[in-house]
Amino acid sequence: MKMLSVPVATLGPVVRLRRVVRRLRGDTTSVLAGRRVLITGASSGIGEATAVAAAARGAHVLLVARRAPELQAVQEQIEAAGGQASGYVCDLTDGDAVDALVARVLEEHGGVDHLVNNAGRSIRRSLSLTFDRFHDFERTMAVNYFGPVRLTMGLLPAMREQGFGHVVNVLSWGVQLPAPKFAAYLASKSALDTWSRVAAREFHHDGITFTNVRMRNVLTPMLVSDDQRDQAIALTPEQAARRIVRALEDRPVYSNEWVGTPGEVFQLAFPRLADALAAGGHRRTPDSTAASRTPAEQGASR
Repeated sequence: MKMLSVPVATLGPVVRLRRVVRRLRGDTTSVLAGRRVLITGASSGIGEATAVAAAARGAHVLLVARRAPELQAVQEQIEAAGGQASGYVCDLTDGDAVDALVARVLEEHGGVDHLVNNAGRSIRRSLSLTFDRFHDFERTMAVNYFGPVRLTMGLLPAMREQGFGHVVNVLSWGVQLPAPKFAAYLASKSALDTWSRVAAREFHHDGITFTNVRMRNVLTPMLVSDDQRDQAIALTPEQAARRIVRALEDRPVYSNEWVGTPGEVFQLAFPRLADALAAGGHRRTPDSTAASRTPAEQGASR
């Protein structure tokens, strides 16, 4: 049965208007109530916080992550608070495992209403230190691009059949503002960003929408391992989760940081100047000790 009654292109404003009307009437029920929301990377950080927040709004959250004990702990936390959660252990870099996950979800739940592609891997390393580290690009593409695309492709037919579906991709503001030292990471996130924009146009008349959330740095173990020095402006996982939940409810095309769009326009207007400014920052910011190790050195330290 079709769940949509308005053109897909107008859904963001319409959803927001309906929410305002409901609140004026005293109805604070979230549109996520009763919806099936699958979240990858749900065992910690942004994924965990998003799962808790979505479940609190009445969604049945389907938790996906590699680490079974942590995943079980999140599920128990949600259920203890009165929410609904189901856990699935899956390594998104394993294509067969992703296919098996899709089959289980379709069999047990009939599909999903919302998919949050959150699981990711970041690498902070200058290209000059990457000449003999092609696996940096292979690893980031496997987790940040091939995994979510395979999962999304597996779930899209059921979304199209039910006439409704929404995919949220947790990306980086570096998609708009390419930062030196993040070539592998940002290339993989940019690939997913572009893929989703194409998919949104191809499934426009099927009731399926896509939202790309270009997030600033978030205080998670991934940020710490990248030796970031701008933690003062980083979001907490809970703050990031609020943005994602808002994206789930409103279904905008993009959710950008305030500096993202103006920065993107500046780069289009003054590309050489933008390159020079970024290059200056790159020279003033050295690679971390861990990033400077050779593959052999890193293997010996394990």
